[in-house]
Amino acid sequence: MRIGILTGGGDVPGLNPCIKAVVKRVLDDGHEVIGIRRGWAGLLECDPDDPHSIEYHSIKLDSQNVRTIDRSGGTFLHTSRTNPGQVKLAAVPELLKNQAKGEEPFDFTGHVLKVIDKLGIDVMIPVGGDDTLSYGLRLHDEGVPVVGIPKTMDNDVRGTDYCIGFSTAVTRSVGFIHDLRTSTGSHERIAVVELFGRYSGETSLVAAHLADVDRAIISEVPFDPEKLAKMLVEDKKRNSSHYAMMTVSEGATMIGGEILVRGEEDAYGHKKLGGIGRITGEVLKKLTGDNIIYQQVGYLMRCGRPDSLDLMVAINYGVMAADLAISHQYGRMVCLKGGIYTNIPITATRGGARRVDVDALYDRENYRPKIWHVDGKPMFLY
Repeated sequence: MRIGILTGGGDVPGLNPCIKAVVKRVLDDGHEVIGIRRGWAGLLECDPDDPHSIEYHSIKLDSQNVRTIDRSGGTFLHTSRTNPGQVKLAAVPELLKNQAKGEEPFDFTGHVLKVIDKLGIDVMIPVGGDDTLSYGLRLHDEGVPVVGIPKTMDNDVRGTDYCIGFSTAVTRSVGFIHDLRTSTGSHERIAVVELFGRYSGETSLVAAHLADVDRAIISEVPFDPEKLAKMLVEDKKRNSSHYAMMTVSEGATMIGGEILVRGEEDAYGHKKLGGIGRITGEVLKKLTGDNIIYQQVGYLMRCGRPDSLDLMVAINYGVMAADLAISHQYGRMVCLKGGIYTNIPITATRGGARRVDVDALYDRENYRPKIWHVDGKPMFLY
């Protein structure tokens, strides 16, 4: 059996250990693993009739070329946000230009199927978030054997309690928030910490809960800046060190406002986010008269090595996915449910990304986590 593996979307700590775990398990059973470079782009841009193109876009994985990859973060296969089913004209590879007819976006799934066949891949293992897995689901619908592995620091893939990358992102965020307290307190200011989180505010919510910040703004609940300003002024007064801290998800919005985006949409319809923390800080400065510290944590949340939890989950997910592929159990996604490793139909992702249960976990009126009763809730609170 020849198994193909790729990583798509944003990188997170844990991808390399996951890849290595798949390779070790598959090789132990006498099969092969082919790594696809740059996510789904590797299949879209590969010319199946050109050996040099095949060599550039894929790599045979063995015990030697994955031996040390688990010692670093990121993905040594590289990644992209490519969706072969929705390709804009500007992103159409040269070899497919003559097939780009009609209105964009173009669907080159037929080409991807040809490449998979040419590479002799029997099963595809995509490691990614909601977007990457959505195209894996598309291939599943086309009859390609697929086993998915959920990865995203937002922890918002539907059907699983946990996605690779979430623990490290939260751990880093809590650490940066606590470190920033020294400067914020020294200058007696209000700190606005912007964290990743497009449509799901779970990273901001959990980091705020664990770091015990004064206020937390999440993607799911638009906020009133004047109300927030008054709260932070009071928070600062109550603090004997005369400062206040808040977090804000990059996808958050003010009441009546729109999500801040920049640049063109990617292949999954998403524009780059970022800047709501800066805008919020500027508004708070005008409303409070206080100096503001604005800190966008950004890619520092997703770079570097995984913490122990992400390392454990990544390795176990990799072994599980390999087991499913080897035993011909296709159309599945590995996951954690109720603290137990298991697997579910990959069709569970068809419902789109999961969002925070605001009523259960968030105080809309006071802009802060409302995690008072955790009996019966998942370990990672969503």
